[in-house]
Amino acid sequence: MTNRTETATTPSIAMPRRAFDVGTGRRSRRLLARWIVAVGAGLLCVGVLLLVVASVERSELRLLANDGERQLDLHAAQLAGQLARYDYLPQVLSIDARLADLLRAPEDTARMAELNRALENTAAISGAAEIYLMNADGLTIAASNWQSRRTFIGRFFHYRPYFQQAMAGKPGRYFALGSTSGLRGYYFAHPVRDRGDLLGAVVVKVDMSNADAHLANLGQEVLVTDPDGVVFISTRREWRFRTLAPLSDDERQRLRESLRYPGEDFAPLPVKISANTGPTQVWTAPTTSADDAPTGGKPKDDRPVQFVRYLAQQLPMPDAGWTMHLLTPMSLLHARMLEAVAVVGAVCLTLFSLALGLWQRHERRQERALFDHQAGEALRRAHDELEHRVQQRTEDLIRSNERLSQEIDERRRTEAELRQTQGELIQAAKLATLGQLSAGINHELNQPMAAIRSYADNGRALLAKGRCEEAGWNLQQISDLIGRMGRIAAQLKIFARKSTGRVGPVVVDSVIDTALAVVAPRIRRTSAELEVIRPSPALRLRGDENLVQQVLVNLLGNALQAIDGEPRRLVRVSARATQDAKKPQVVLAVEDTGPGIAGEHRERIFDAFFTTKEGSEGLGLGLTISKRIIEDLDGSLEAGPCCLGGARFTIRLPAG
Repeated sequence: MTNRTETATTPSIAMPRRAFDVGTGRRSRRLLARWIVAVGAGLLCVGVLLLVVASVERSELRLLANDGERQLDLHAAQLAGQLARYDYLPQVLSIDARLADLLRAPEDTARMAELNRALENTAAISGAAEIYLMNADGLTIAASNWQSRRTFIGRFFHYRPYFQQAMAGKPGRYFALGSTSGLRGYYFAHPVRDRGDLLGAVVVKVDMSNADAHLANLGQEVLVTDPDGVVFISTRREWRFRTLAPLSDDERQRLRESLRYPGEDFAPLPVKISANTGPTQVWTAPTTSADDAPTGGKPKDDRPVQFVRYLAQQLPMPDAGWTMHLLTPMSLLHARMLEAVAVVGAVCLTLFSLALGLWQRHERRQERALFDHQAGEALRRAHDELEHRVQQRTEDLIRSNERLSQEIDERRRTEAELRQTQGELIQAAKLATLGQLSAGINHELNQPMAAIRSYADNGRALLAKGRCEEAGWNLQQISDLIGRMGRIAAQLKIFARKSTGRVGPVVVDSVIDTALAVVAPRIRRTSAELEVIRPSPALRLRGDENLVQQVLVNLLGNALQAIDGEPRRLVRVSARATQDAKKPQVVLAVEDTGPGIAGEHRERIFDAFFTTKEGSEGLGLGLTISKRIIEDLDGSLEAGPCCLGGARFTIRLPAG
């Protein structure tokens, strides 16, 4: 019988070559078009972004300029309001008769002391820095700081423009550094008249040293310049008393002679005007103080100078003759532009991504439709081919199933024949064993038969003599001998009968007794010593009692044959239960003092027709059949050396 393996191969689904080429060409063209559209959309987004940047820059610049104008108005109003608080005070003081009286009689010390105290109180109440009275020569004859070590009394200020304006009969205003205190101050002067005569001038000085702190706001820089372009108020200390543009030598000399800013060199501001946008300018200035001109440089501590661009705006203050400048960092404009660009860029990117995604989705739908059409055609062809192959395979499978059914039936018949042959072999082995035991059985039966004949003759003679009691004893002996012969015959009958094939609990002690009874004649004939290690009476195994008896008789017969002729003739039979709770077993062992099993024979001891016996003593089937019987009963039969010096055969069967 031969087995044939057939493998069904599934046909691969492949598109036609022409369709593949067409699809590849279409994909290439679509990919190229996609790149062209993507590049065009990207350039369009860049252009839109640039337009947005320019528009946002103009818009934010206008907003920044408008904010600057409001800040300038606020700062100018704040500074003008600070000065307006004192604008009226000199005129009010000039009409006080005590001033004219002292100017007409300056040697009156009592009147001078009274006026000094009055001026001191007025300065304290109004918040003015100093109030003092000068005669027509410019000599100070009364002052609010009359008790100070740096009092103005006795000092000449005729060179001050505010005094000259007052002596001309007009209100005087002037900003300068104090010649005595060195502090920045604004001076209000007014002429003092009496009956039409111009006697002198009264002056109110306002402290301007803290004006910078009031102008600082939101990181912006604020400058105030005088008509000569000199910065006298600035939120940056290093820019004070510098000029917006370089001064000529004559202008420097004139400023020095006026003692308006004593000790200053009037260096130009370190700024560079880089753009001019009408009323606004763009200044570039260092963030730290530098020694060089507008081009920049390094400060005194050798740190690199960082430059900042400002949006510069200015507002004239005509009442004071000043100009206020506001410098707003362009970083605010840049931050707003970045925010706007980020928003617009995000919107453009989102729209571009959305458009690209929609286009790609459309392209994929078209490609999928084309692929589905081509795949459908290929699937239909593959389906037809598969149906044809399935039909062929079905026919082959039907034929194979028919052959397999025939082979199964044939195998079942063979197995039945094998079982029958195995049973016959087992029965033949039994009969062979009985044949080997026939000599001993003959001896066991001949002795009782001879004794029976002798007892019968004696009984007949005793009956003839009338000795009935003695004749009855002879008859009893005959009966006992006949019972012994019947027991021997019964054991042989049990051993010789065929197995029922039923597997169940078997008492181990009964199996051992039956096997020993069968081989008892042979044990006596060989004068063998028998040692039986009996198990517990309740020990049971699971198997076929007749088959287990046969195997045990076969092993005992082999052991008796092995010890025949040996100096020590001992056979040991033992039984025990294993302690394995998962798979409990019963172990039967037959050991002898024979020569044992040679090493070269140990692997072949259970092979069929292998025997170490001489002549016609054995066929080499006993151990083979025994091993097969035990394995059919879900057990094992093993051979090996033992402690007695001979062989040991171990039977392992499931516990019952």
